[in-house]
Amino acid sequence: MSSWRYDFGVQPPAIDPSAVLRGPRLRRGDRVRFVSPASTPGREAVRRGAGMLERWGLRVEVGTHAFDTHGHYLAGRDEDRLADINDALRDPGVRAIFSTTGGKGAYRIADGMDGDAARRDPKPLVGFSEITILHLMRWHRCRLADFHGPQVGWDDDYYGDAAGESLRRALMEPAPITLHQDARELTANVVVDGGATGTLLGGNLDMIRTAVGWACPRFTDAILFIEAVDMPIGAIDRTLTQLRKAGYLEGVKGVAVGQFIRSGEEKAGKWSAVDVLRDQLSRLGVPVLGGLPIGHGPSPPTIPLGTVATLDTRTRTLTIEPGVC
Repeated sequence: MSSWRYDFGVQPPAIDPSAVLRGPRLRRGDRVRFVSPASTPGREAVRRGAGMLERWGLRVEVGTHAFDTHGHYLAGRDEDRLADINDALRDPGVRAIFSTTGGKGAYRIADGMDGDAARRDPKPLVGFSEITILHLMRWHRCRLADFHGPQVGWDDDYYGDAAGESLRRALMEPAPITLHQDARELTANVVVDGGATGTLLGGNLDMIRTAVGWACPRFTDAILFIEAVDMPIGAIDRTLTQLRKAGYLEGVKGVAVGQFIRSGEEKAGKWSAVDVLRDQLSRLGVPVLGGLPIGHGPSPPTIPLGTVATLDTRTRTLTIEPGVC
């Protein structure tokens, strides 16, 4: 068995878009696997998610340990959660892997994923929030394209039909995806004019911080995507400072800013998340587009990570190439 290795101080070569590994699009009859890399999902929520994918014609399997518990927040022991992921990576009949929920704990097992199996048989991993650290590690070691999309522990009120349709189309009818700025979002005023093209990488800012030094790629030639929830402005400031001073943002092409929910809203006489983001990101000298409606808000769209994206502040759009072929 081959797994990821710690590789302090050694960075992979600059991004070559032609070298990105993308799995094939999903088709009716394909087998897919649900896993719980972090916290334990609700059984009824997973049943709803499975029912939705089955209506698309997919055959849903649930990992052996998906409903395990360990402590009060882990979906079983580290070795069992990791075994479910690696079983899915190694099974040639499984064509996509879906996270059931976020929470905590994916960071404990990210370095144990089977890199040889992932490269040999590319298949997308879908999830967000805590799952960001798995996306980062898969890109850092294997240049695998993934999807920042809803967990399949499905909440009809939170996700809704639009999120389901976005997920289906991204995986089964791949085409470029365009996100438009939403002026109602807190971060809509975080803008540095310009346009840029690069590989879209990133996700949850807290998980990016957690990955620094062992699971995080340099963002050279990338469009960095960031979003956050329940992250105080001090933590936002410290994280962006760390990324800048450690060299992770050298050569970044642009920054796409999603939702920052319950993360330093504007208050009279105090800096908000908007002020911190403006101050930090303006130092990079690259285009920045905030107000993108993706993150921990309701009805999230599904977007590829690891494919080429174009950010344009004139049209207030981020356009992303498909994550499957």
